[in-house]
Amino acid sequence: MNITFIFFLGLVFALVGVIPPGLLNMTAAKISLKEGHVRGIMFSIGACVVVIIQTSIAAIFARYLSKNHDVIDVLQRVAFVIFVLITIYFLFIAKSEPKEQVEPKIRSKGSRFFQGLFLSGINVFPIPYQAYMTITLASFGWLDFSQTSIISYVAGAAMGTFVTLYMYIFFFDKIKSKTLTSQKNMNRIIGSITGIIAIVTLINIIREI
Repeated sequence: MNITFIFFLGLVFALVGVIPPGLLNMTAAKISLKEGHVRGIMFSIGACVVVIIQTSIAAIFARYLSKNHDVIDVLQRVAFVIFVLITIYFLFIAKSEPKEQVEPKIRSKGSRFFQGLFLSGINVFPIPYQAYMTITLASFGWLDFSQTSIISYVAGAAMGTFVTLYMYIFFFDKIKSKTLTSQKNMNRIIGSITGIIAIVTLINIIREI
């Protein structure tokens, strides 16, 4: 398996998971605006360290599940239903008007690096997300669970996360007033992404019937 291709897969799916506005990327942008780019980058590095750990756990978990095909079949069907519901919600139900967000007050005596570790650590979504994605990629034959493949995928996921945070840090001032970051368009982007994942999941289910 081409490790460059696997690295790229990890990077792309990490981008998909992190690019919608959330606690990590918005905090990185705010730190950069208030304290400078260097502190924002240090926060991002801390967050990526945890992403490495989370993605590694997800890959190990996925490798275990890959040996239990009955469990995978059930998880794929459940995931398909979840992704369809999420797609419907963001495309047709979610309100287009943004709600006022309360900025989290985190009084950390440590560096921004450790703040990145902490905020990324309390965000457990990447574990089930990456576990499902690695299982799906493995089912298509694009990824195996050898040590080299896992390391390549984890490295790609960490890089994808950092690239997204980096984009928020350096371009937040320029994009925050653009229509791309409006709540309505972000709902469409998220809905489209989950819709694509749902279609891929359905294709995979049909292939295995």
